[in-house]
Amino acid sequence: MKTREIKELTTKEVQERLDAEVEHLTRLKLNHAISPLDNPSQIKVVRRTIARFATELRQREITQ
Repeated sequence: MKTREIKELTTKEVQERLDAEVEHLTRLKLNHAISPLDNPSQIKVVRRTIARFATELRQREITQ
């Protein structure tokens, strides 16, 4: 998800998506530990998405 798209979401939606992505990352890591993923770089993509959501939440917290 692009930063521009994240900025259009409400704070509640950003928090919900952040929680969902953290859960997705946990599942990916667990699955990767059991058997290798077809695309292990997917873990990196999810981590960066989580960082984008967290950054947007922090920026909104600072500006309020």
